[in-house]
Amino acid sequence: MPWLQLKINASRDSAGALEDALINSGALSVTLQDNADQPILEPALGETPLWQETRITGLYAAEVDTAIIDRQLQRFELDAYWEQLEDKDWEREWMNNYHPIQCGHDFWICPSWLEPPEPQAINLMLDPGLAFGTGTHPTTFLCLQWLAEQDASNLDIVDYGCGSGILAIGAMLKGAKRAIGVDIDPQALIATRENSRRNGLDPATVEVYMPSACPEFGADITLANILAGPLAELAPTLSALTKPGGLLCLSGVLNTQAETVMAAYRPQFEFEPVRQKEEWVCLVGRKL
Repeated sequence: MPWLQLKINASRDSAGALEDALINSGALSVTLQDNADQPILEPALGETPLWQETRITGLYAAEVDTAIIDRQLQRFELDAYWEQLEDKDWEREWMNNYHPIQCGHDFWICPSWLEPPEPQAINLMLDPGLAFGTGTHPTTFLCLQWLAEQDASNLDIVDYGCGSGILAIGAMLKGAKRAIGVDIDPQALIATRENSRRNGLDPATVEVYMPSACPEFGADITLANILAGPLAELAPTLSALTKPGGLLCLSGVLNTQAETVMAAYRPQFEFEPVRQKEEWVCLVGRKL
């Protein structure tokens, strides 16, 4: 069935009150979006920042009386309009957004419902709906691109902040012996297990843990695609998980944050030249 959307152009100062008003008026959902191309790439810990110009969209059932809602919101000076939203097969629409991604000459990330474009290549079959990590974001792509260049044969891997498990699974498909996935989100651990199964991996070779239960480990490669702040704080932990001579691959870092993150790991690691895609970077270092 069709739906109705009320779209409001708001300022940052009024967005919170308008969001509450839409919920109180019976909106089924309320979405806040950037309305002026002002990205917020990494909020500070505990912050939920909004854009200076914010688009607020309230979703309503089609039979709602818009005049009543307009009266409920009349205390606000609204720059707003109603529009009809036709119903769609939303699952199909979502699935259409994902396509196979080539990370190396013989290394692909492929949504689980599509046939791999190169069946003879290494094809990591992924369900993008379970947790973060699909290969589409520059940070994940940079890690995968680097991983595709490595000989992971018989290596031990840690994927810290594993999300979908994409990096751990990629390493296993490249020949790694054992991988450990660590995440604070239980859903990510479920996703990593499920995606490992989908790729035909022995469950015993891909272990998942919450951080508090992560065992001591001497990884040949430690991968962490998180954010700059947590990566800096995790320097002692990730260093301890990486054996001497082992490689550390960090992403989720803006180019303006690269030096700060690398400083947290020196002098224990010697870093290679920074890899960059758009405003994001990948930092690779070897433990001394």
